[in-house]
Amino acid sequence: MNPQELKSILSSGLLSFPVTDFDAAGDFRADTYARRLEWLAPYGASALFAAGGTGEFFSLTGKEYSAVIKTAVDTCAGSVPILAGVGGPTRQAIEMAQEAERLGAKGLLLLPHYLTEASQEGVALHVEAVCKSVKIGVVVYNRSVCRLTAPLLEQVAERCPNLIGYKDGIGDIELMVSIRRRLGDRLSYLGGLQTAEVYAAAYKALGVPVYSSAVFNFIPKTAMNFYHAMARDDHASVGKIIDEFFLPYLAIRNRCAGYGVSIIKAGARIVGHDAGPVRTPLTDLLPEEYEMLAALIEAQGAQ
Repeated sequence: MNPQELKSILSSGLLSFPVTDFDAAGDFRADTYARRLEWLAPYGASALFAAGGTGEFFSLTGKEYSAVIKTAVDTCAGSVPILAGVGGPTRQAIEMAQEAERLGAKGLLLLPHYLTEASQEGVALHVEAVCKSVKIGVVVYNRSVCRLTAPLLEQVAERCPNLIGYKDGIGDIELMVSIRRRLGDRLSYLGGLQTAEVYAAAYKALGVPVYSSAVFNFIPKTAMNFYHAMARDDHASVGKIIDEFFLPYLAIRNRCAGYGVSIIKAGARIVGHDAGPVRTPLTDLLPEEYEMLAALIEAQGAQ
């Protein structure tokens, strides 16, 4: 799959990022991770991001990273494209990018570099270096310390033909509009805010109809129903799911920093696809929060 073919795939459909399976001791479990992917793949996501933010990329060792990407690629061969999360300082990100390419990932999601703040020019050079280290397609994730402006993103895109996508995790509407207008069809544009469904209508109006869904991890049928309702402008169905599920879900998620990942793993456990605990510094949901989420999921019906 060349970068332009991947760009075409990412330009429509629902995307998601599976959680990473750990055992009770916190070690990676390839067997249950493979079964998770086998369960999710048939629901119709256009692509899956392995070792993404919800996959606890930030807590994986180098050996574990390779195991996660290899398991995802091998399990989903011929069914759904796998994009590998990469990030951290430039040389580390390049090593991960080349390893993911070697293992057969169809593309990369370039997560922000580490804590260090940097100039726009420095961030652009970082993104360019990672893009030029591989041949597969790259989606840059504008989030946290990675905040590329439209002019610099355009310059990187001109120098890197395999930069095929832009994922927005900031929520700066002015910036999103400027990038979408300036680069036009040069990139595929993805909504990447936490619980992206809540922002899906607004982003669709900006010309960004594609987003990645975290709840696909435990209510894949509902996630797909919501995406299709958005695609056909079925505002009644969209509003109903937001009112009945997403708003009370956000009330749980917003109780504690880091619950954006923890609540997804709790949901997976509730529906019988336990991915184990989150790794520190994240913490799992409290028992009463777990029960609140279980009631919300039950109301959505069989998945």
